[in-house]
Amino acid sequence: MLSAPENLSEEEQEELRRELAKVEEEIQTLSQVLAAKERHLADIKRKLGISSLQELKQNIAKGWQDVTATSAYRKTSETLTQAGQKASAAFSSVGSVITKKLEDVKNSSTFKSFEEKVENLKSKVGGTKPAGGDFGEVLNSTSATSAMSTETPLEPTEQSP
Repeated sequence: MLSAPENLSEEEQEELRRELAKVEEEIQTLSQVLAAKERHLADIKRKLGISSLQELKQNIAKGWQDVTATSAYRKTSETLTQAGQKASAAFSSVGSVITKKLEDVKNSSTFKSFEEKVENLKSKVGGTKPAGGDFGEVLNSTSATSAMSTETPLEPTEQSP
């Protein structure tokens, strides 16, 4: 048995023990009522066809709604939107500058001189384009001509058994 505190009378201790028993009994009753309510809730959800997955989806949706309603989320969202717009404008500006610079390079006398030298070298190495058309046409006409010159009539040969 626990030792009784010295400052409580026997009568006060007895009163506290009765109150303790009463509170414990109320807790037990409330636990039983809660368990019955939870069973009833589960039965209602089952009858309505509400599954655990649906509840989870609803909880997540509600949670997301609560998050998006906060001022911190709104401020962050606004800041990110503004940053995205500024970044988009910056990238567009950079793209325009690069395009302009490439056009300047292409139109420069140095590039045109280089382009002419490459064309001259290409014509010296590869020759000029044949008048017969594109590469596929030239290849077909060449193979047809060579096939005609090497063609020999085939005569059936008889084989003895």
